[in-house]
Amino acid sequence: MQEHLQTHDYWEGELWNRRKGGDLYVERLCIAAIRGGNDVVTQYIGVFSDITVVKMQHEKLELLAHHDALTGLPNRVLLSDRMEQAMASATRSGKLVAVCFLDLDGFKAINDRYGHEAGDAFLVEVARRLTAAARGEDTVARLGGDEFALLMVGFDSIGQAQRAIVRMMEAINPPIMLLDRILSITASMGATIFPDDSADPDTLLRHADQAMYLAKQAGKNCFKLFNPEHDRIARGHGESLSRVKCAIQDGEMQLHYQPKVDMRTAEVIGFEALVRWQHPELGLKMPGDFLPILAGTDGELDLGQWVLRAAFGQMSAWSESGYTYELSVNISAPHLLHPDFIPDLRQLLAEHSSVPAHRIELEILETAALEDIERAGAVIRQCHTLGLRVALDDFGTGHSSLSYIRLLPVDTVKIDRLFIHEVPHDPENVAVIECVLGLTRAFGRRIIAEGVESISEGVALVALGCDIGQGYAIGRPLPVEKVPEWLAQWQRSPIQWDVALLSPRPGMSCAEAPLLQEQAS
Repeated sequence: MQEHLQTHDYWEGELWNRRKGGDLYVERLCIAAIRGGNDVVTQYIGVFSDITVVKMQHEKLELLAHHDALTGLPNRVLLSDRMEQAMASATRSGKLVAVCFLDLDGFKAINDRYGHEAGDAFLVEVARRLTAAARGEDTVARLGGDEFALLMVGFDSIGQAQRAIVRMMEAINPPIMLLDRILSITASMGATIFPDDSADPDTLLRHADQAMYLAKQAGKNCFKLFNPEHDRIARGHGESLSRVKCAIQDGEMQLHYQPKVDMRTAEVIGFEALVRWQHPELGLKMPGDFLPILAGTDGELDLGQWVLRAAFGQMSAWSESGYTYELSVNISAPHLLHPDFIPDLRQLLAEHSSVPAHRIELEILETAALEDIERAGAVIRQCHTLGLRVALDDFGTGHSSLSYIRLLPVDTVKIDRLFIHEVPHDPENVAVIECVLGLTRAFGRRIIAEGVESISEGVALVALGCDIGQGYAIGRPLPVEKVPEWLAQWQRSPIQWDVALLSPRPGMSCAEAPLLQEQAS
């Protein structure tokens, strides 16, 4: 101060002073030098103001900006700053840092039963216990509600960090006395380890949150460690899901049509609409490349709705051109059971009034996923009310196939290709098909064999009494523009199944399978 006054004749700043009574206070002081005629300093004038209250308010605001008002713990802002410092220190020292996300189990029930005041007192006690259990260099923060974060530093191994995390969880497990009541509480915690998980503070906290969610799913009252490799796979799946959703919206999906014929008469019955993805860089992609990505997401419903709309549009175009073929459309179980499924069908039928409803057949996929048989049956009956037909796909592959055919009022049953393969040479497959044929006749269902890949398989099926089939031996799935060409070629020279040689009889015994093999060859 003196040096500045001598140089500039002026000083301004803040300093601590003491009142006459001995109390300290903060003042803002301005001092100016007064010089006489010979330019000698004759006196100084000082003006000050007491800024103690202003300083206290500033410190209070600073505290509120970086600390939780209820518990006094650091908040997310201060936690982020300390995480930056801890990560920089760990990079230099080679030590590990644990970032943890903790959520109390069942805290909402305490709030609802005893009120928010009791809930606040409960959170204060949890904060006290966590702070008491933490080491001096660690940070306990409250993120809001019943969510806390822990920043724990200086570990030599992941095992050492895990033991410290368990210790923190155990600190809050003892019952808490609140309002003359003993309340028990547990917590679910997720953690991630830096630098194994090399990310920025916000991402580390998000990863710990994801791990905490896994702990909740595992039954609560435990902790889970974030796995960067699992996250990489999950992010890759998320990116793939986003790409497939864009493909649906951008018109990259298309339908191909596989013919179904009566193998006894060579009559074309209709087509099955099969979805394909015309990828702009990778070319045509099969359903196995993208349907598993959509499984269990809203994208599965989006694709199902697109397929239905595209199939109805194509059926309308065929009807106007004089085609009288039926068209079957695959429907996933979640789509079938969605509340909007029947209203959407009504809307499509209204928009395509030229389409005879009885020529549309809905094929139910993934029958093993139809856990609610009664609800599925009710939806199928509503489809019948609209005039639509329903088929049960992949019959024979599920554990409950008999229940499905008995309880679901479907019109058609499709034998899975698994049983069609090598049917002339495999007596067991012949026996299975005989059983399925017997069931379908007993319940009055139509039967179709899918996956007919050779003429000998088709001949054997006709001999057993299964006339309608589809598969590569008949025709591969075709883009819509190639369907007329295939129809013309089929009408000129349909495949001859040589059924006259076999004299097929309904209910032919599987003991005659060797004869089928010999005659088909």
